[in-house]
Amino acid sequence: MKKITDERLVLQNLQHIRIAFIVQTLGILAILVYEVYEGGLDAMRANPVWHVFMLTSIVYAYLSMSTSVAHEKPKNPKKGFMISGVVVGMITIAVAVLTAMTPGFGWGDSALIGGVMLVCGAIPVTYMYKLRVKQLKEWEDEDDR
Repeated sequence: MKKITDERLVLQNLQHIRIAFIVQTLGILAILVYEVYEGGLDAMRANPVWHVFMLTSIVYAYLSMSTSVAHEKPKNPKKGFMISGVVVGMITIAVAVLTAMTPGFGWGDSALIGGVMLVCGAIPVTYMYKLRVKQLKEWEDEDDR
């Protein structure tokens, strides 16, 4: 099979892949909604399709981040990093406090949940920061030429 070199055909092929991804995602969501209807949330989370859906969503989100940063105008990445860090910290603290106030949960549970949320929030924030720093360096290198 020959490699496609015509840009129009490459773009059309990418659009076909995009449509197939959308159809596949809708199918997975339909299966998961059916699982919720039949057996509840626990049955849905026990289904391996749930893990595939979550993994696909996470990978797609990270790939979208790198694409969105490429279209941004260069700006100070430290300011965005600090604001995002404060927002993630505030959300984490709020959830931890609300968890501690929930009957049946203690401060140990809230610290664990807050810690997991902090890590899960800090990873994308740090990734975006590194992408923005990399983009800013590329823009500076282009300006120096």
